[in-house]
Amino acid sequence: MTDPNAIQPSELDQLPDRDPEETAEWQASLDAVTKAAGPHRAAYLMRRTLERAEGAGIALPKLLETDYVNSIPTSAEPAVPGDEAMEQRITAWNRWNAAAMVTRGSKYGVGGHIATFASAAWLYETGFNHFFKGKEADGSGDQLYIQGHASPGIYARAFLDGRLNEEQLDNFRREAGGNGLPSYPHPRRLPWLWEFPTVSMGLGPLSAIYQARFNRYLANRGIKDTAGSHVWAFLGDGEMDEPESTAALALAAREELDNLTFVINCNLQRLDGPVRANFKIVQELEAQFRGAGWNVVKTLWGTAWDELFRLDTTGALVRRLRQVPDAQIQTYQTRDAAYIRQDFFGGDPALVEMAKLLSDDKILECFHLSRGGHEARKVFAAYKAAVEHKGAPTVILAQTVKGHTLGKGFASKNANHQMKKLSVDEFKNMRDLLELPIKDSDFVDGVVPYGHPGVDSPEVRYLQERRAALGGPAPARRVHPVAPLPAPAEKAFASFDKGSGSQNVATTMAFVRLVKDLVRDKETGKRWVPIVPDEARTFGMESLFPSLGIYSPKGQTYEPVDRDQLMYYKEAQNGQILNEGITEAGSMADFIAASTSYATHGEAMIPFYIFYSMFGWQRTADQMWQLGDQLGRGFLVGATAGRTTLTGEGLQHADGHSPVIAATNPAALSYDPAFAYEVAVIVKDGLRRMYGEAAPGEDQNVFYYLTVYNEPMPQPAKPSVQGVDEGIVKGLYRFNTAESAGITPPANAPRIQLLGSGTAIHWALKAQALLAEEWGVAADVWSATSWSELRRDALEADEALLRGEERVPFVRQALQGADGPVLAVSDYMRQVPDQIAQWVEQDWSSLGADGFGLSDTREAARRHFGVDAESIVVAALAQLAGRGEVKAAAVKEAREKYGL
Repeated sequence: MTDPNAIQPSELDQLPDRDPEETAEWQASLDAVTKAAGPHRAAYLMRRTLERAEGAGIALPKLLETDYVNSIPTSAEPAVPGDEAMEQRITAWNRWNAAAMVTRGSKYGVGGHIATFASAAWLYETGFNHFFKGKEADGSGDQLYIQGHASPGIYARAFLDGRLNEEQLDNFRREAGGNGLPSYPHPRRLPWLWEFPTVSMGLGPLSAIYQARFNRYLANRGIKDTAGSHVWAFLGDGEMDEPESTAALALAAREELDNLTFVINCNLQRLDGPVRANFKIVQELEAQFRGAGWNVVKTLWGTAWDELFRLDTTGALVRRLRQVPDAQIQTYQTRDAAYIRQDFFGGDPALVEMAKLLSDDKILECFHLSRGGHEARKVFAAYKAAVEHKGAPTVILAQTVKGHTLGKGFASKNANHQMKKLSVDEFKNMRDLLELPIKDSDFVDGVVPYGHPGVDSPEVRYLQERRAALGGPAPARRVHPVAPLPAPAEKAFASFDKGSGSQNVATTMAFVRLVKDLVRDKETGKRWVPIVPDEARTFGMESLFPSLGIYSPKGQTYEPVDRDQLMYYKEAQNGQILNEGITEAGSMADFIAASTSYATHGEAMIPFYIFYSMFGWQRTADQMWQLGDQLGRGFLVGATAGRTTLTGEGLQHADGHSPVIAATNPAALSYDPAFAYEVAVIVKDGLRRMYGEAAPGEDQNVFYYLTVYNEPMPQPAKPSVQGVDEGIVKGLYRFNTAESAGITPPANAPRIQLLGSGTAIHWALKAQALLAEEWGVAADVWSATSWSELRRDALEADEALLRGEERVPFVRQALQGADGPVLAVSDYMRQVPDQIAQWVEQDWSSLGADGFGLSDTREAARRHFGVDAESIVVAALAQLAGRGEVKAAAVKEAREKYGL
């Protein structure tokens, strides 16, 4: 009986069958093969047919997974150009010194990782000798994202090359003395060597994709020819669990970034154990990358396996390799031949017969040692295929053994990621295995020696000749000597000085207007890189669409629906705006690539990334830390800032803490400007410091974070008093006094200093009027443009004091002589203004929006948090009452009057 719920053939395909008889013949042929030769043979034929169709360009769904074998058969492998024996010796020295460095450092308890580089040594060495282009050739060279835990091997090679010495190796992970090596790739700590920080898992893969894309952006905009640059990202298979690792795979394929190669070291282990104990990580990654549109090259088995594959006339071996889970592959690595015969070969008659033809030594060679990632020829073939592939990025899945050559105590052991040293006997065994000329007598007092064949040795000469041919040392970071960017015309900034009159303007709109003027500058306009995560219209940036264009490598292949409108949606191959869609992480990766272009490509670019402030630092603070490590420069703009300004959006949209997180980043200069002219002054000074003539002692390798608001208010003119610009940049200046505000307080009126930042200054100004008119209190209002910069300056003054230097913090200088107590208020948590409390000589109190945000009107939200003008009045009266300057009853009267 026919199952009524079964899917009928006509339901599977909407296309009409023009020749049902031919279709039936194909189906009958498949049935016949299945019956006569079995389902494995039928599956084999179907896979080969699909592969043939794909190769012929026939539009069919792609195979997402292939057999667990090498993509490039041995017969198709190109010869490695060079001296393989020499490269083998170089790799042996690197293995030794990497292990020696970490072991010697273990006596200080500083740790280190040995097993990762041991598995990946050939993945790096082959690239260094044949593929990775250096910075001294034409162009920018290649960009290398080194797997963080493999850093000892990179240091070991730099030692062999003469770029590092023994003292530096001995200071691995001990940097305080000034001659040490950072634990992982940290450009800020070792800026001549490392370009990209990668050890925060997942950020390396994401950044590599956007770096490759930014290379194309520079080329398409005519700023620099980057055709000779290739991005290489070295990753761990465990690292691919991080969502950021695979977040942008589709972008890379969609934009055909064939200037990008991922090399995933599939040693099947992460920190605590197998990556996919009951499954196969290589197959999973292959399906994931193929599904996203990447070219996939699998390099799994070494040449020792060739004999086994030749004996596999039935396909039983390939089927078995597909079945065995990764944790069992790891177990084979540590077991004897008898166990492998029984467990791997014993379940299939064809494999039992095959095993009879194999010696124990052959079985152990295959299962213990022979992996594709450990052989120069296999790796070279994969790399060559990757750089020659056009139209899509490539991922190389290279199978290795974690802890390879380190001995039985390390190889494939679950705990090897945490194992920090080898014993002397283990080193001697390793020496014999690697055939290194190190004598027992070189182990003085049980300390493992570093090994070096000599500066004029054939190994060193070969290494240096290969690097010279490829354009110089690698990895390497170079900051090219370029002239400072000329300052934009003063007119763009000065136009904000006169204010907006009666027109209401939000500071977000003021910033966008400033950028619109700056991108028109003939000298520096093309250097701006506007970045936005699909919120341009929210921030009033749609007017930039037709004038700057949205970057797309395809240009605009359609007619936009709003083409007849003034501000239509315009995409262009040379577009300037990077509109990333709904991805803050991708936008930050864009920003990092653009902000470090001055070093990577010798082209200074000025990125500004504008975002919902709540979804910047909270979501991507790890990338902001990466940005600081990578010495990036540019402007981060947290729009719709503050806990109470974004009406109706609620808890997850109300930002009351981004300045707190920003203050933790040493490279971030965080500002909360209240007025449009403050925005202009801050941007102008940022351009000078990061891209122009920095003052002596000023660090150019900083980035700015500006919070701007969506609350339209009349913008006042800049006060025409001395020191305003300095105060804006340093973080504090007096906006007005009670008298200059037109308020005439009574004689001998009590006085208070109100400090406000961002939109809160408007509540302070209203409170100033209420205090004078209704309570006879004189209040001066100060604009605190940066609480964190005030704190940073004060901390530096404290440090100077410890050195015996007298220095007064700027906040104390600014408030010197100001009468009365200080009351600070912001639209953020109280700990934002409280950052400076200990350096204020006057009595201190603060108000802030602590707790979760909520949906309501601005007025109701501010009353809820106790930061509105009336709440400021009550807090000010309470502070003055505590000093005996107003009657205590006034506080109660005010609370009742204002309904608090």
